[in-house]
Amino acid sequence: MTDYAVGDIQGCYSELIDCLEQVAFNPSNDCLWVAGDMVNRGPDSLATLRFLHQHQDSVRCILGNHDLHLLAIYYGHREAKPSDSVTAILEAPDSEQLINWLRQQALCIHDETINYTMVHAGIAPQWSLEQALNYSAEVEAVLKTDAIHPFLMNMYGNTPSLWNDDLTGSDRLRCITNYFTRMRICDIEGNLDLSYKGDLNDIPKGYYPWFKQANRQTQQQRIIFGHWAALNGHIDNEYLFGLDTGCVWGQTLTLLQLDNYRITTAKAKPAL
Repeated sequence: MTDYAVGDIQGCYSELIDCLEQVAFNPSNDCLWVAGDMVNRGPDSLATLRFLHQHQDSVRCILGNHDLHLLAIYYGHREAKPSDSVTAILEAPDSEQLINWLRQQALCIHDETINYTMVHAGIAPQWSLEQALNYSAEVEAVLKTDAIHPFLMNMYGNTPSLWNDDLTGSDRLRCITNYFTRMRICDIEGNLDLSYKGDLNDIPKGYYPWFKQANRQTQQQRIIFGHWAALNGHIDNEYLFGLDTGCVWGQTLTLLQLDNYRITTAKAKPAL
């Protein structure tokens, strides 16, 4: 059995299949880790979601901000934006089945056997791995019940920007979700700046990449993440694997073999 991980697919189904064919991925024996943002903005979100659902016994997925956005649109708590490309999912005859599967997915997973952790954006520097998994479980529990509706209604927003154990209700869940699915930079206390989307060179003064925080509690964890396309996978840390290489923006989709760090890529196909 071989484990692979892929970054933000975002509906780039052809490139996903290209990568998997290059490594002769076998769902009967292999496992694919998917670092969130499976859907949206790309050309074929429906085929992507159907493929992952079909092979659910051979994939490990976590939710990204675009996946949560799809849930909010599907349940009527958010209107689709012009840049969204999820209409085919919403109108598909199997949409309910796909959405029900999507809402079962986690925000953070850890595999002790192969010693990897996966999130979409990152882990708050002030959180230990145990705390991260516990906070993830809080949101996951909500997504699986009728409590998903108030959660999605109140999910959008940039505050609170700093984690506090005393947070409750929608503020607590929103803060957890923002760290896991939207974070790129924060200050030394962990305050989030969710507006920044650039590379490592123009970060506002007083802020740092979440993974460069000196007191980060998960420095010894091997972490797979996506979300930050501007990095193009350049992290310069042997424990961190940033796999969003901007396929949906015309760059590449990146597949990582977890046992030997071998990289396989598929160049984005031109838009029709």
